[in-house]
Amino acid sequence: MLNAGSVFRFNTMSLMQIHDPSGAARPIGIDLGTTNSLVAYVPLIGEPVCVLDCDVDALVPSVVAYREDGAVVVGKEARRMAADRPEDTIVSVKRFMGRGADDAETRRLGPYRFATSEGPVVKFAVAGERVVTPVEVSAEILRQLKRLAEDALGEVGGAVITVPAYFDDAQRQATKDAGKLAGLDVLRLLNEPTAAALAYGLSSKQNGTFAVYDLGGGTFDVTVLVLDHGVFQVRSTGGDSQLGGDDMDRVLAERILLAMAGGGSRPASASRVRVALDSARAIKHALTERDEVEAEIEVPRASDVVEAQRITFRVTRAEFEAWVKPLVERTGVACRRALRDAGLQASQLDGVILVGGSTRVPCVREYVATLFGREPLTSIDPEQVVAIGAAIQADLLAGQGPSDDVLLLDVLPLSLGVEAMGGVVEKILPRNTAIPASAAQTFTTYADNQTGFSLHVVQGERELAEDCRSLARFTLKGIPPMPAGLARLTVRFDVDADGILKVSAHEETTGVTQEVEVKPSYGLADSEIEQMLLDAYDHAETDVGARSLREARVEADRIAQATQSALATDAALLEAGEGAAIEAALVRLLEATRGNAHRVIHERIEELDHVSKPFAGRRMDRSIARALAGRNLSEVERETAHAQGIERHLGRETDG
Repeated sequence: MLNAGSVFRFNTMSLMQIHDPSGAARPIGIDLGTTNSLVAYVPLIGEPVCVLDCDVDALVPSVVAYREDGAVVVGKEARRMAADRPEDTIVSVKRFMGRGADDAETRRLGPYRFATSEGPVVKFAVAGERVVTPVEVSAEILRQLKRLAEDALGEVGGAVITVPAYFDDAQRQATKDAGKLAGLDVLRLLNEPTAAALAYGLSSKQNGTFAVYDLGGGTFDVTVLVLDHGVFQVRSTGGDSQLGGDDMDRVLAERILLAMAGGGSRPASASRVRVALDSARAIKHALTERDEVEAEIEVPRASDVVEAQRITFRVTRAEFEAWVKPLVERTGVACRRALRDAGLQASQLDGVILVGGSTRVPCVREYVATLFGREPLTSIDPEQVVAIGAAIQADLLAGQGPSDDVLLLDVLPLSLGVEAMGGVVEKILPRNTAIPASAAQTFTTYADNQTGFSLHVVQGERELAEDCRSLARFTLKGIPPMPAGLARLTVRFDVDADGILKVSAHEETTGVTQEVEVKPSYGLADSEIEQMLLDAYDHAETDVGARSLREARVEADRIAQATQSALATDAALLEAGEGAAIEAALVRLLEATRGNAHRVIHERIEELDHVSKPFAGRRMDRSIARALAGRNLSEVERETAHAQGIERHLGRETDG
């Protein structure tokens, strides 16, 4: 097993290094972080390396500044411009990826001008009339990383870009689009915890079960995985894509803004907000090594003040830790859930790997040690380990590493399915399914002469579609009119290695096919990300009851319609008193559907089935007799199927 004393050192290279003598393009790994980003690669001989900039630093601040002359500045210089140009300098853009412009969280994330308050995509108004999206901003960061890699390697091959494990489809697709816009050949999107485990696993050649605790600038992930002779199998994953070091900065920045205001209630300007956030980050870093920090902060002057002011802000580590304690404890909810999903106790783990710059905060490390009952592993720099793992994976995917020795089995963080009749969810790919994955399920029509299927793709763990997240809707049309239950629709879900879903629908009798790549236009809301799994657990019993009731009502309605149709068309086959008995049972069934007891509905269905069985048998006998009389077999099958009814029905009827 891994232990705290096992050390594996990765080298870093500066821009002065000699280019790869082979002249071949080298694949690269990119950690596109909220606060900082890195790029790494595996040389022909030697260990994985992170590329350094001209300041001999591997970290490139994930900050992009836009100037009036059209120039775009990325990295350290952009971060220095943030205080003077807060509205034109985008910081922590990763937290906007895949979000909608009307999300309440969007307005809280920074002092920006938004081009619109509605719509599927966030748009920043910068440097006059220019409008940019989070994808475009992220592409600028990726271009800068690509340039650094080209300076080191001469030519860059494909790239593996890491994403938080809990990024949804919209956020993953936005990241992939940013890579393409930056001119990168994106080989794969790799979950950050898996990348970290890949770096540790290959370095130590050890087996075991590990938890990866990844607290970065803007996102938190926890992953439980098993390393077994080169096979990396993710057992469970969880997290919060709106929780990280930025939130700690905001807690501290709120106190700094109060000090700047001197007790006044005037709203803070964009410049003051940016200075407060930057000062908070610097103070947080200083408190990692010191018990108390006293900072001199220059307060940007207001329009009615001639000179800028300076304040002294003093804070102890104990005060800071008390302020951020609720944020740190939020990570424990996801950790305990991930262990439960993996069927493990904390004592059964062989190690806990720390990832992300925010894990340098002392109270975070203390909390992790207490939560898991062991000191976490930190032998690889937590800020570089993800980029290192991405570089290793890029090397493997490009066929330049020991691909036969390594297998990555990542998983889906949330279940994927479709809305079936009655609003219930049919899960096609359950949560924690290893990806890439593919699965299919067959459905049929609910109503006679239905000429289309309306498909609603959802994501989540609840039993009803209305309680899950809607991903996409599309309609399959062109189905010829048939009796209910004859059409056969196969719905297939394919999730690629990047976690992006493709849905296809194929009607078996006609060959009509439609396919859609699910690119949701907005990300999960903050409350949804935190609550989706918790709600599934909290409402498990009531959800099952609600699903059973909906399914019972749908089944009762289907049987009632079929029975009424049979009574209308085949009354001649009824015997004396039989029709009245069936009608009475039918009335009792319809009365039961207006109640809330699914067991009563099933009892009434059985009662109707019992009294109508002789009648149904005579109808079946007539169908067989017609077949023997030379009727076309397909016609007989059609009538027989209509008489018997079909079990499963999809979605809502469309009129084509």
